[in-house]
Amino acid sequence: MLWRLPASLTHPAVRGYSTRAGPLKILFCGADHFSIASLRALTKAHHEVPGLIDSIDVVHRPAKPTGRGLKTLKEVPIRHAASELGLTTHVIDTFTGWTPPTRPDLIVAVSFGLFVPPRLLGLAKYGGINVHPSLLPDLRGPAPIEHAILNRRSCTGVSVQTLHPKTFDQGTILAQTPAPGIAVAPDTTAHVLAERLAEVGAQMLVDVIKDNGFVPPHKDVGWYASSSGPVDHAPKITKQDHFVDFSEKTMDAILAMQSALGELWCILPNGDRLIIHKVADSLKSDALNHGPGIWVEHGLKDPLFRAACGRVGIILSSTYAGSKAGHGNAKLLRMLPTQEVSMEETSRGER
Repeated sequence: MLWRLPASLTHPAVRGYSTRAGPLKILFCGADHFSIASLRALTKAHHEVPGLIDSIDVVHRPAKPTGRGLKTLKEVPIRHAASELGLTTHVIDTFTGWTPPTRPDLIVAVSFGLFVPPRLLGLAKYGGINVHPSLLPDLRGPAPIEHAILNRRSCTGVSVQTLHPKTFDQGTILAQTPAPGIAVAPDTTAHVLAERLAEVGAQMLVDVIKDNGFVPPHKDVGWYASSSGPVDHAPKITKQDHFVDFSEKTMDAILAMQSALGELWCILPNGDRLIIHKVADSLKSDALNHGPGIWVEHGLKDPLFRAACGRVGIILSSTYAGSKAGHGNAKLLRMLPTQEVSMEETSRGER
């Protein structure tokens, strides 16, 4: 049994809290479309529930250079949403040396990316809370939606947790999607799953605030930790995660990669890179003479590939690196007429 402070020391009245939080000054830290759903839900509650929220200030990171030559500035999506909602914004790329102009009652961080330091959590009357799209402690980390699909989870969900003063995703779980969670269909994409979880998380966040779940003493209501379900980390997605080695990846794994990550890539035997936009399971089974890899078959307009499990698929669209976008298949058909291209002859994609 975990040790806890005696109830007499943790009761809100003893620590200076009322059992009913007054109108809250919220400092909302967000970035992407997942966080926008929570921001919109809080703003709606601000207008519709008297006495719940006093104000919402939004913190987001600055625009980042992107594209060829890093000449284009890409704004974070939440900037436009906050402007549309008429909210005050603060643009920062680090919390070091920064203090909000008005002391917040509660910090809400959703898909933000920066660690909220103890200094700011101590400044806020009720500390901070976070909406995380997984059944914590499973899939702790910055990319839980993608890894739920990559790991082929049958179910996932959303957890609202307190912000831990020392590390990400180790707070007390204040709310969690009920067992067994939200079903993940085999062909669900990360975009579709994110939209669904964003709406669930937004409502869960508002419910926690309405119910004063953020007010100490915090009650841990997470159920997944005591289940027999798998627990994995969900690290940041890198370029290497998009790499397909047909001698190692099964068809199910390749299809899951496509659903989770979108575009994939592989290295051809000549050392060139092929960007794979879309693949499909062809259900073809008469390719016994072909090892894992890509080949062109007479009479077919698209290249085929064989996965490590033996199943055969079709590359429906691709781009040959350095060539015209979307014309990779045509180039492969010219380069590799009825020849097997065994990925066993290629590098492992470390270039």
